[in-house]
Amino acid sequence: MTMLAARLRSWFVVLVLAAGSVVPAAAEQKAGQADITDFTLANGMQVVVIPDRRAPIVTHMVWYKVGSADEPPGKSGIAHFFEHLMFKATKTYPEGAFDKAIAAIGGSNNAFTSYDYTAFYETVPPAALGEMMAFEADRMRNLILDDKTIVTERDVILEERRARVDNDPSSLLEEEVDATLWQNQPYRIPVIGWKQEIEKLDRADALTFYDHYYRPNNAILVVAGDVDAETVRALAQKSYGKLERGPDLPPRIRPVEPEQNSRRTVTLTDARVGEPSFSTQWVVPSYHTGKPGEAEALDLLSEILGGGPRSRLYQELVVRKKIATSAGASFQGNMLDDTNFAVYAEPRDGNSVADVEAAANAEAARIATGGVTEEELDRAKDRFIRSTVFARDRQDAMANMYGATLATGGTIEDITGWPDRIRKVTAEQVKTAAARYLVPDRSVTGYLLPKTQVAN
Repeated sequence: MTMLAARLRSWFVVLVLAAGSVVPAAAEQKAGQADITDFTLANGMQVVVIPDRRAPIVTHMVWYKVGSADEPPGKSGIAHFFEHLMFKATKTYPEGAFDKAIAAIGGSNNAFTSYDYTAFYETVPPAALGEMMAFEADRMRNLILDDKTIVTERDVILEERRARVDNDPSSLLEEEVDATLWQNQPYRIPVIGWKQEIEKLDRADALTFYDHYYRPNNAILVVAGDVDAETVRALAQKSYGKLERGPDLPPRIRPVEPEQNSRRTVTLTDARVGEPSFSTQWVVPSYHTGKPGEAEALDLLSEILGGGPRSRLYQELVVRKKIATSAGASFQGNMLDDTNFAVYAEPRDGNSVADVEAAANAEAARIATGGVTEEELDRAKDRFIRSTVFARDRQDAMANMYGATLATGGTIEDITGWPDRIRKVTAEQVKTAAARYLVPDRSVTGYLLPKTQVAN
């Protein structure tokens, strides 16, 4: 599977998250769900507590409701840039003090930026939770951002872009496909930013971004692990509760994507490409923007069409026809705005990209015209829900699911009610979703080819 295909199948999670959307994976936790507590501090910071007593560890996450899609025009990359800057010195602690404190107790920490949010997390023994809150609350408002720090970290990010994007053909194609799929929506801009705009980011940009978004009333605290709600409440009041509420932010209303009425293709040929591949993508509703039942139907369509070795694509292209080495589909349901649905495959030696693409399109068309059987749908529901239950074995995955859902406009009720909504999806809804959205004349197909090949 190419890097592009891998991102399409398991993206955020970056993240980190379960296949499909992040909403489902916590959903089946019937017994433990009653123990989940959420409350809001006086300064507007939302807090979610997910007890898990199986191991003496705790995952502490702070989610900011700002990502690359919220950046001002011409300032692409500032959200990711600021994620890096949050690890610098504050008025209270020198640079590196936070990392050293975590390493000293055998913990781990990191951060990530996506289109719709930025998150920071630590996994530590429960006794260190208060210390983690103190560090995070401190850097929420007390960073020291001088010109030297800005220039040094900007160079780090430019090198990161060179290594991860400019030197990777699959990442370059991914950027071109995104910029073609989204004609107006800011998801068309890469999270890491465009090189020419990163180079111009300065201290004023960083300070403006910091003062605007890094406030308690724009943040969500998620704590999962060997804790109880009252302890978390007391510790949060002691640390985060001291921070002043920021100005109320306006609703996150972004440019609306126009109706798409053309089939577009993007082809990248590169001598560094070993095996050819393709992906076809469509703009579809997310859990946040779809009508009732639409996103659930798209989730199940993704599972039936390309959700693993039992899917139609894999069975037809890889097992029966033996024309592909891999094939699948993805639906990125947990986005603030509309999202993408993708079908992808890599041809087996001796088979052309065109032949594999035609076979994949035929499988999608079969569902759009003939639908799926009740037995097939029931198996997909059971398989899909069962596979997500494993996420409960990782407290960091649980914290990710709740944080990502809340940061993109969802609620705890959306998470807990997900299994029932999935079970109610009908075969007709899956057929309707395929017919309505997987229209070849409204798609973008990306081809990644060795230098000597052409797509057709």
